[in-house]
Amino acid sequence: MPHDHGDAPPHTLLPSEPELRVKALESLLVAKGLVDPAAVDAIVDQMQNHVGPRAGARVVSRAWTDPAFRARILDDAMPDLIEMGLTGAQGEHVVVVENTPDTHNVVVCTLCSCYPWPLLGVPPAWYKSDAYRARVVREPRKVLAEFGLDLPADQAVRVWDSTAETRYLVLPMQPDAARGLDADALEAWVTRNAMVGTGLPEAPA
Repeated sequence: MPHDHGDAPPHTLLPSEPELRVKALESLLVAKGLVDPAAVDAIVDQMQNHVGPRAGARVVSRAWTDPAFRARILDDAMPDLIEMGLTGAQGEHVVVVENTPDTHNVVVCTLCSCYPWPLLGVPPAWYKSDAYRARVVREPRKVLAEFGLDLPADQAVRVWDSTAETRYLVLPMQPDAARGLDADALEAWVTRNAMVGTGLPEAPA
């Protein structure tokens, strides 16, 4: 996995060819004075850490506090997501899958990197990596353990394969320590990885 290099040869740790092309193009534009790298970094940070995951967190926290909303999005999420303004390119058809004590869900795109951008923002590098895409289907428990997520032996793991037509959002279980909080407070507990299935909700720092 990208976050666990082990004894991999140094050349295997280089970015993928598309990433190298993007970096080369960005360097050229910066050298010509056409792009401010600080502005690019700010845009990426906004999409990756604020716009995207926080939108998904609003959906999850509302589902935890509104049983009728939770039932609707598990049956058909799109009407409510459209009403909330959380649709568009890369989010035309989103299916919500719910974690339970019996089943833990995890999402992957084995063909490329289909991902619900309007809900989660920019996909992380590990989600797009060949290692994650290939291994999480074959050995999901081992991959999840590498993310620090050790599931009970009696909890099944279900892997959902995103496509260009259908993307998935995991509805994690609400932590016992977060019971009684309102939706606004609960948003801070919802992590991006919890909505992909490679993590769990966490108490805010």
